[in-house]
Amino acid sequence: MLRLLATLALCATICSAAQTRNLPIQAIAYVSGPEVKGNVTFTQNDCGQNVHVRIQLEGLKEGKHGFHIHEKGDLSNGCTSMGGHYNPDKVDHGAPSDNVRHVGDLGNLDVNSTGKIDITYTDTVITLTGVRTIIGRGVVVHEDEDDLGLGNHTDSKKTGNAGGRIACGVIGINSDVDEWPCRTGGAGVLRNSLSILTVVVALFLASSIN
Repeated sequence: MLRLLATLALCATICSAAQTRNLPIQAIAYVSGPEVKGNVTFTQNDCGQNVHVRIQLEGLKEGKHGFHIHEKGDLSNGCTSMGGHYNPDKVDHGAPSDNVRHVGDLGNLDVNSTGKIDITYTDTVITLTGVRTIIGRGVVVHEDEDDLGLGNHTDSKKTGNAGGRIACGVIGINSDVDEWPCRTGGAGVLRNSLSILTVVVALFLASSIN
């Protein structure tokens, strides 16, 4: 009997693991301002994986501009109503590569003399799924360079002293899915199945010893 239960639990675990796999999911923000326009596309190939960010903008001034995810997707008062950086951990501002940073800290856009930028990079902190999804939040491009929390200004550890907001947009779903993945089941079901399997295997071993 215990052998049968162990087999069934193992099958359930394998099936749950298979269900955690999903097609690539994508989100997009149409970014606009008085002079700036373009798109920011976010792609996550599976639940829990890193997010690839493609930034395609034009109309920027040459130089570095702070680029962040803000906590709200609220355009009722333009970019101002998007709130502060998305920072659910309530920690200091930092660089994208720092261990301590806001979830929304995506560093700087380094723009050349054409005023255009088309770059793709990967971020290990933001996610399109789960309770910390950036879907529905805001993307903001700032007027000045983000000092990455290393400056002497009083705002350095809060915003990077990146200046005003010159363009923004709301992050929306850009995938053809009936239900957004990784919200139910997935990893949670897998953890539960593993727990059941562990208990059954323990009972089986105890029975064998006796």
